Amino acid sequence: MIDEIRSKVSRILELLENRELKLRGGFPQRPFIIAIDGRCGSGKTTLATALKNAIERRIPKPIITVIHMDDFYPRHEQRTEQRYKTPGGNVDHERFKEEVLEKLLVNKAFSYRPFDCMSMKLSDPVSVEASHIVIIEGSYCLHPELRENYDLKLFLDIDPKEQRERILSRNGEEKLTQFIQRWIPLEELYFEHCAVRECVDITL
Repeated sequence: MIDEIRSKVSRILELLENRELKLRGGFPQRPFIIAIDGRCGSGKTTLATALKNAIERRIPKPIITVIHMDDFYPRHEQRTEQRYKTPGGNVDHERFKEEVLEKLLVNKAFSYRPFDCMSMKLSDPVSVEASHIVIIEGSYCLHPELRENYDLKLFLDIDPKEQRERILSRNGEEKLTQFIQRWIPLEELYFEHCAVRECVDITL
């Protein structure tokens, strides 16, 4: 697993270097935005953390922010069957665009309120400072309403058998059943109808 992550990070860093990502000399007008989408259990959060650490080792004093799409699951009033039937509907892309993406594009400090799935409410605000690089990770981050604003788009794939094993290890048997019956089909609906894999720069 560690070697796999290192290999993925190495490929991404090479791609960044080919794009001549330069962070010296103050803040850009907007940050370089990296989006990591992919199937559940494919390692999106792990890769985002590893990539952040790797960039920090290579570049002097960059400010890198990681934002999780899990913080933007639909609110209680949005969770209708009609919305779930819409490809990509299992994310509050409207709130993400308004509260996060539009603020990132002008590179100003801001805050947003993550959605807490346990209480089904918005939790306390999270502050985000002006950044050189922003990594957005999580399923649905390449929603058609969002993707055109990213500088580098990644898709993480995983074998179905390994996916189930990882979800079982991470979430337990009861949650695995929920993933198989509910959340994985919603993801697959989104991937297929929103042409997610076709829009990315690299698939890992």
